[in-house]
Amino acid sequence: MTNNIEIRPFRIDIPQADLDDLRDRLTRTRWANELDIDYTDAVQTGPLPPEWEYGVPLSYVRRLAGQWLTSYDWRKWEERLNSYPQYVTEIDGQNVHFFHVRSADPDAIPLILTHGWPNTSLEYVDLIEPLTNPQNGEQAFHLVIPSVPGFGFSGPTKDRGWNRYRVAAAWAELMRRLGYERYGAHGNDGGSYVSPEVGRVDPEHVLGVHVTQLFSFPSGDPAELENLTEEEQGYLQFLQFFNENLGAYAKLQEQAPQNIAHAVADSPTGQLAWIAQLLSSCSDEHVLTNATIYWLTNTGASSARFYYEDKHAEHPKEPTTTPTALASFAFDFRPLRRFAERDHANIVSWHEFDRGSHWATQDAPDLLVQDLREFFSGL
Repeated sequence: MTNNIEIRPFRIDIPQADLDDLRDRLTRTRWANELDIDYTDAVQTGPLPPEWEYGVPLSYVRRLAGQWLTSYDWRKWEERLNSYPQYVTEIDGQNVHFFHVRSADPDAIPLILTHGWPNTSLEYVDLIEPLTNPQNGEQAFHLVIPSVPGFGFSGPTKDRGWNRYRVAAAWAELMRRLGYERYGAHGNDGGSYVSPEVGRVDPEHVLGVHVTQLFSFPSGDPAELENLTEEEQGYLQFLQFFNENLGAYAKLQEQAPQNIAHAVADSPTGQLAWIAQLLSSCSDEHVLTNATIYWLTNTGASSARFYYEDKHAEHPKEPTTTPTALASFAFDFRPLRRFAERDHANIVSWHEFDRGSHWATQDAPDLLVQDLREFFSGL
């Protein structure tokens, strides 16, 4: 790995001309057409309302784009993000942007947090204060929150191969440069793919791995499906429903990410709609801030390539062995422990919560923070 070990302070400073261009493009949006269907009496049968039957509906995109144009304030978010220390460094030929917020607590545990798609490092901003500055003597953390190469302020990737394993190796190098001898790793969504690999690639330094999903699926062996409980059967049915009805984005990005690249690079409304298919359960402000980050950094295409690179990677056959914890939330993919233990040999904590979603930082941050504290303080 060729390294430029310089770590430079970073500050977000978007030229006004870029914001003016964004506004101009929004005012000239040519709206998509859609079928004229009355969903008034339709019954919701899945996780999304009936009007999402064909994908992200025009009414949703029009509403958010209207906010983006008239009331959304990027400068407010720029100021908030800049209130936390940020840096950039080059690792393996790629620019890496990250927040680095140290706790005043001398017993704080270093923790690297990895976001997923279509989120950005923004995913963890609301957790910075409770994790670095807890009350009542609870476990504190020094936080490192990088932007995955190809996402946000890390900028577009420049070459092939930025899959979960290359990102994990970069994170191990980043924590080494920051001087952390022992540290923990947490991830959600794509970060739940990356974080266990940080433990695999850097076992001497990783205390433990905490994730919100363990993506362990049936291998195809019929014996694996014998004697499933009713609850386990329900988990598999949800997974099947998701793959058959809500996974179009993953298939496209795994197979031909450049097909969508041109649309999201040229149209902010297209970029907004493309990420809204998975972020729609979050607040409008969260969706719009992520859309703005992708747009201003032109990383819609490179973030999609992460799926392609990971799909075409050579995956290890052996299970991970780092102490691993799962915090699984109610309205999310629920892993089956029998499959997870096939892929992760040292699962020491397994909690399933009755609320929260795929984006637990947004709708169940208290549960996530508490689970992080309990797991890492126990180690």
